[in-house]
Amino acid sequence: MLSNEKLNRINELSHKSKDQGLNEEEKQEQQELRQEYLKNVRKSFKNQLKGMTVVDPEGKDVTPEKLKKMQDNEKKN
Repeated sequence: MLSNEKLNRINELSHKSKDQGLNEEEKQEQQELRQEYLKNVRKSFKNQLKGMTVVDPEGKDVTPEKLKKMQDNEKKN
């Protein structure tokens, strides 16, 4: 999870970008923070998926094979 300090900095840079623009150093910092944020979002989403089971209205497990493989790999690690 991204720290509150980094999230606040992302927001600060976003507001500054809209208001007055960013210099090259700030643009680079913003890009790095965004990439770190997206990496964390993807990781969190993937972890949520690993805990899911898809069940049809009849109660049959219809979890996609790709997800089952991810879950099996997680159990092995």
